[in-house]
Amino acid sequence: MTSNNVLGGALPLAEGLTLNRMGYGAMQLAGPGVFGPPEDRDQAVAVLREAVELGVNHIDTADFYGPTVVNEIIREALHPYPEGLHIVTKVGARRGPDGSWIHSLDPDDLKAQVRENLQHLDTDVLDVVNLRLETTEGSIAEQFGTLAELRKEGLIRHLGLSNASEAQLTEAQAIAPVVTVQNLYNLANRQDDALVDRCVAENIAFAPFFPLGGFTPLQSETLSAVAARLGASPQQVALAWLLRRSATIVVIPGTSSVAHLRENVAAAGLVLPADAVAELDTIGA
Repeated sequence: MTSNNVLGGALPLAEGLTLNRMGYGAMQLAGPGVFGPPEDRDQAVAVLREAVELGVNHIDTADFYGPTVVNEIIREALHPYPEGLHIVTKVGARRGPDGSWIHSLDPDDLKAQVRENLQHLDTDVLDVVNLRLETTEGSIAEQFGTLAELRKEGLIRHLGLSNASEAQLTEAQAIAPVVTVQNLYNLANRQDDALVDRCVAENIAFAPFFPLGGFTPLQSETLSAVAARLGASPQQVALAWLLRRSATIVVIPGTSSVAHLRENVAAAGLVLPADAVAELDTIGA
C-alpha cells in the first residue's frame, strides 16, 4: 500500500526551515570507511542530483566525512544550492591520517570546523550545525555556547545536537534554540524512545543515525517476514516504521547508488498496517 504523503510530509521547524521528512545522508559518498575519495565520483554527484530531483531537501553531511571529500562533492553537484535545500552538517570530530575518528570539541577548533564547512560547501552561512558529542554525560555549555556565538555572528542559522542525552538537550536549550537531535535509533535500538517522544512535544526534528543499522545492517526474521508480506524490501519497511513512529522523525538513509536511493525514497509512501506495526514493535522490545 502507498500513500500520497510525498517524502513523508513536510516538517516546519523554524522560520525558513522546513524539512521533507525523507532526507539523505551523504556519509557513504566518501571512500571505504568514510575515508578518502569514492571509487566513482561521477556516480556520487549523480546520487545527490537525483535526491534533489526526487524532492529531498534535507542532506546530512560533515566535513570530517572524507575528510572534506563529501562536502566538496556536494558543492560540485548542487552549488549554487536550490532555494529550499537544507544542508545539515556536524562539528566535533576530526580524522587521523589513518582514517581514525578523533573527538575534537575544543571551542577554538569548533570555530575552525565551522569555517571549514563554510569553505568546502562554498556558502556564507550554514543552515543547521549539529554539535557531535563525545559522550552523553557531562556539561556541554562551553561547546554549545561557542556555536551559539557563531549563530549570533550570522555564520549559522540553526543549531542541533548529535549523540546527546535529555539532560544535555535541556542544557543546550537554555543557551539557544535546538531544532534537531541526531542520535542512534532504529527498529532494533530503542533506548531513546523517551527522547523521541520529547522531540515530538517540543517540535524538534529527531534524525536517527544508522536508521538501517549502519555498518551492521539490521537483521531480523520478523522484519523480513513483514517486508515479504507487504511486497517491500526490509530496508523500506524499517524506514517506514521510523516515519510512523513519530511525527518529527526525519530519516537520512545513505547510499552511493541511484537505484538504492530511489528505493529508500519510495519507503516514504509505504503504509504499514496495524498488525505489521505490532510485529515490528517486538523487534526492539
